[in-house]
Amino acid sequence: MTDRKGEIHVGSIGLLRDKRCLVVEGPVPIAVFYDEGALYAVDNRCPHMGFPLHRGTIDHGVLTCHWHHARFDARSGCTFDLFADDVASYPVRQEEGEVYVSTDRSGEDPIEAGRRRLLEGMQQNIRLVVAKAVVALVKSGEEHGDIVRQGGLFGLAHRRSGWGPGLTILTAMANVCDHLQADGRIAPLYHGLVHVASDSAGQPPKFPLQPLGSGEVEWSNLSKWFRDMVAVRSVDGAERCLLTAIGRGAEPSALADMMLLAATDHFYLDGGHIVDFINKAFELLDRIGWEYAGEVLPSLVRQLCQAQRSEEQNAWRNPIDLVALSEEVFSNLSECLDKGRGKEWECPSGLSEILLADDPHAAIEALCQALRDGAQPVQLAGVVCYAAALRVARFHVQNEFADWVAVLHTFTYANALHQLLKRTRSEEVVRGIFHGAVRVYLDRFLNIPPARLPRGGAEPVEGRFRDDYLQLLNNQQQVDEAGRRVYAYLAAGGDWRSLFETLTESLVREDGEFHSFQMLEAALRQCEEPRDEEERRVIAVAAARYLAAHAPTQRQLLQTLRIALRLHRGEPVYEAE
Repeated sequence: MTDRKGEIHVGSIGLLRDKRCLVVEGPVPIAVFYDEGALYAVDNRCPHMGFPLHRGTIDHGVLTCHWHHARFDARSGCTFDLFADDVASYPVRQEEGEVYVSTDRSGEDPIEAGRRRLLEGMQQNIRLVVAKAVVALVKSGEEHGDIVRQGGLFGLAHRRSGWGPGLTILTAMANVCDHLQADGRIAPLYHGLVHVASDSAGQPPKFPLQPLGSGEVEWSNLSKWFRDMVAVRSVDGAERCLLTAIGRGAEPSALADMMLLAATDHFYLDGGHIVDFINKAFELLDRIGWEYAGEVLPSLVRQLCQAQRSEEQNAWRNPIDLVALSEEVFSNLSECLDKGRGKEWECPSGLSEILLADDPHAAIEALCQALRDGAQPVQLAGVVCYAAALRVARFHVQNEFADWVAVLHTFTYANALHQLLKRTRSEEVVRGIFHGAVRVYLDRFLNIPPARLPRGGAEPVEGRFRDDYLQLLNNQQQVDEAGRRVYAYLAAGGDWRSLFETLTESLVREDGEFHSFQMLEAALRQCEEPRDEEERRVIAVAAARYLAAHAPTQRQLLQTLRIALRLHRGEPVYEAE
């Protein structure tokens, strides 16, 4: 029983000496130990997997859990085995032969403690510690942007090879968290941080280079130097040029021009990943602050320089030389843009279908004509993005499973370019739209035969949609049915926010692969664009089909997060009934 001092009466010292351990119920179960005349009190649930510590042993102040043999300093609760995490300890005292334990741990700032545990969990790449830190931080009111800042800066400092999938997942999930309630952000943040820690594990740290010391350099020369260094794959030279631009206080739009120009000097770098990485890096800076540009943007240079260039691939050269065809158009891009200045453009019906057809000449000419008619680059990028989404929505399950990634790459590339074009001022980066259109053309065989797009049909009321949809994805090969249910739900007037909350939940309960996180976030961004409702429904169908194709998994990450949540709530995990 807890008294007014916040203490719990444990029992007599004689009883405790005889039993060696007694368990009392406080905010959590507390195990009180007697060992060689000393008293100790700790949370009875092992912080590793929740096994009851009173079933362990204590010797000379070292408490050992018999479940996975984790050892703890019983006085402080600190673990000797980092996989287990520290266990909470409590003040315990003896008075007139009776033992009392205090539940007051008010001296510890939960946010500072959570930040410390998050850092340690990421340093050691221990999922459970990361999970418990995220749960504690979110429950203590820490803003998700602050959690992302800590995780992002860790990943940038501890991965010499630079920006990777983990930072992309973290930024994508931060974007998704903007649409979720507080507790709903726990799992997306956990996934992002776990992937950053995994990417950084075993990597040497990144040591920053210095900017060029050549004084004032013309911006045009600095941008040209950067592009030239990327062209010849000079990582150090390109990074020093970029750092010089950042040090001169270049505006975000100028930095976007600089990097996207270098990226679009070549065709569809690294399967579309490079443009997506650039976009995610800019989105991360929007979130954590542009004062970190010197840490964030240089992390992209190695990938930008070393990326595979599609002009070097046979598919882009034979049987039609798509590179030569595109470069001929690029020589006349200024003329197309000049003719379109001052005109109002409305997307003609059927433009997406031209991009999806079996004629690259017609597709490229249609894009050129749109520019002559006044299409803004951002508008045209949105059309290419929708065509890429249609490839995913029409992807037939008779294709090889690995080919899902091909259509996914085109869609996420097109979304990234669409977002980046909102930042840039250079007309030359319009080349990236044509790169995306060519990739849509090359994906055409993955729609033969095309999967049938769902149409019509009403879905049950909102509360049942979530439960029924999540139950559906407990089974394999539910690709078409998942798309049908999402379409029917939206066609019947279903709530968009609820839909994406459900799609997010369906992903974060899985051991999601990198591309699934890309797919969810890109679909969310595209559904926020000014489109008609049918296009939005098709994009949502594309996301649902992709996520369903990659579910279910073993759900190991979910099990770890559930343990962290139960421990945080004070629930028993392994106690007997």
